[in-house]
Amino acid sequence: MARRRSGVLGDDAETARGKILKAAETMFQRYGVVKTTMDDIAKEAGVSRPTVYRYFGDRDSLIIALIETRSRRLFDKARDYLRERPTFAEQIVDGLIFLVDRGRQDPIVRLIVSPEHMDMATALVGSSGLAARLTFEMWAPLLEEARERGEIREGLTDEEICQWIALVQLILVGRMDFHSDDDPDNRRMLTNFLLPCIIKDAPAPQSR
Repeated sequence: MARRRSGVLGDDAETARGKILKAAETMFQRYGVVKTTMDDIAKEAGVSRPTVYRYFGDRDSLIIALIETRSRRLFDKARDYLRERPTFAEQIVDGLIFLVDRGRQDPIVRLIVSPEHMDMATALVGSSGLAARLTFEMWAPLLEEARERGEIREGLTDEEICQWIALVQLILVGRMDFHSDDDPDNRRMLTNFLLPCIIKDAPAPQSR
């Protein structure tokens, strides 16, 4: 039986958006990000193409919303994991590696940041300000706790710190040699070059 098409997914906008995003996930996994069209997503959701555009103005907006939704699923888990670390220095290093590693295990995020899509993903996340917004959302509670412990360098705002963390995270995501969360080279790079920018008494540089 053919799927019934409708112009309305329900009275609740968030529920409707969620159904469309779920359809997009299915189509991206089936056809890939580049080959999936808004028509494909509409058919999978059982609605008309104009209905998809009602909730997402264009394809880029839909992809951004999908990245945002998938990323937020990690946040609570990541914060619980990081609060087991006694210092913000450990939280930054372990947190960035955790987020990049777990993000790459996510089938949709892995598709979007794959080599053939990396330029598109970086442009979307950067130009939309999504990386900065999500980074602030993830790290602001931990930054507040770190400031109370006196661990943050003077003269830095949370926004500046999160912009720097976001940039480093994008670099890590784009590194094809990032294989696992126990790679000592990744930890050494973050300890030597990121921590001194943020932490008041940063650990001594690590050597090979």
